Amino acid sequence: MAAPVGQRYLRLLREVAPWRSSLHHRENTALSHFPQPLRKLPLRAFSKNARQVHTAPARTLFRLRPLPFLVLTGGGGYAGYRQYEKYRERELEKLGLEIPPKLAGHWEVALYKSVPTRLLSRAWGRLNQVELPHWLRRPVYSLYIWTFGVNMKEAAVEDLHHYRNLSEFFRRKLKPQARPVCGVHSVISPSDGKILNFGQVKNSEVEQVKGVTYSLESFLGPRASVEDLPFPPAASCSSFRSQLVTREGNELYHCVIYLAPGDYHCFHSPTDWTVSHRRHFPGSLMSVNPGMARWIKELFCHNERVVLTGDWKHGFFSLTAVGATNVGSIRIYFDRDLHTNSPRYSKGSYNDFSFVTQANREGIPMRKGEHLGEFNLGSTIVLIFEAPKDFDFKLKAGQKIRFGEALGSL
Repeated sequence: MAAPVGQRYLRLLREVAPWRSSLHHRENTALSHFPQPLRKLPLRAFSKNARQVHTAPARTLFRLRPLPFLVLTGGGGYAGYRQYEKYRERELEKLGLEIPPKLAGHWEVALYKSVPTRLLSRAWGRLNQVELPHWLRRPVYSLYIWTFGVNMKEAAVEDLHHYRNLSEFFRRKLKPQARPVCGVHSVISPSDGKILNFGQVKNSEVEQVKGVTYSLESFLGPRASVEDLPFPPAASCSSFRSQLVTREGNELYHCVIYLAPGDYHCFHSPTDWTVSHRRHFPGSLMSVNPGMARWIKELFCHNERVVLTGDWKHGFFSLTAVGATNVGSIRIYFDRDLHTNSPRYSKGSYNDFSFVTQANREGIPMRKGEHLGEFNLGSTIVLIFEAPKDFDFKLKAGQKIRFGEALGSL
């Protein structure tokens, strides 16, 4: 009985030998395609279902690619943590509890500013100017209308095929009767949007949203020389706020309006005034949505912006158009020399232009409701002006407002 068993065992070894040889050949061939460091890894073998599998120690493999692993786990964990924080804040707000703002750290702001948003915004601007095929216009614009709740019945041209590219659609004009200009109140909303904050400027720190401030001097830049001012300051004082107040008994006021992507993207003159000076700040193009405004202190001072200053019947008046991500293009209709989000300008600087010349000693007169400029997508308008102490805002924080509606009056 032993002989037949031994013969069968030898026959089995002869049948298996070619298969094992082929397996080792395939393993050696596969390993030859691995990078040199992997071929030197100590291999550990185990058997499962008569198949031999080789694996490298997990610790050694991890040491080879630590950065992608850290980015994926750290970035994902941080994003999840931020979403949880927002969810918790919403739940506390529903209970009527006031939540103190949690500001971004210096490293978080620096990390955000390191993102090439200016380059990305220029690329987005180029893409917006690409002419769409006639058959593609309705599907693309309809998706945008549905996403952001655009009311096309207010548009001067409702036919979607009329707009050759996204840029034309973003800058669409409205029917004349769609935005009646309030004639009763002295200051109207220059644009559609959401009121983020408003009120008196008590010191040289201004609220961008409740509890989060920015420096008035950093935002507007240093005051022009007294000789260039239409009115001299009311008193010589070291406070930057006091330098803007030109008349005794007046106060300084501010109002912040956020334009969402679905809003009307043109902005108009908020009152009868004269524009004498323009200051352009090249800067970052971070998002300025209300969530970011609550998170980053001095967000408006970091971003690119165009500051128009002049005077109205009560003294100093200014309107600032603040850029944002994908909104690097800010256009002022009467200022052909203005070029925003241009690579020739570096962050941290500013350039001035005076509209007061020998031929025109007054500047640029603007009537209330007159077209002033436009964004390419939507951003933020900041008004800072002086007025008598009895100036009264007709607003509520967080309310939606449309161009032409009253902001306040005496």
